[in-house]
Amino acid sequence: MQSDTPYQTELPDKLYFKVGEVSSIVGVPAYVLRFWESEFKKINPKRTPSGQRLYRKRDVELILWIKHLLYEKKFTIEGAKQHLKSMSSEKTEKLSTDILEEISIELQKIRDLLA
Repeated sequence: MQSDTPYQTELPDKLYFKVGEVSSIVGVPAYVLRFWESEFKKINPKRTPSGQRLYRKRDVELILWIKHLLYEKKFTIEGAKQHLKSMSSEKTEKLSTDILEEISIELQKIRDLLA
């Protein structure tokens, strides 16, 4: 979810964000974040020994995507889950295709060297 993000929020360059920070960045209350965490299993913050949630940058990016889908695109929770799942599949397929293309090019170069 790097360059094709639907949001313009520049995230601070840090490893972990506390729930209050994420709430402020995303613009939703902490209870909404906790609810989304229960609905979207890919949101999986680490926990401190005292139980405090620590979100990674990719968690925050995913939360921003979810907010975009739910609030701006008017997806239902289930619709957003399906959309994220299909995006993940497309990204995996594209990655596989790109890797195969690179391998093919490298094999052609090796063949040309051996000829």
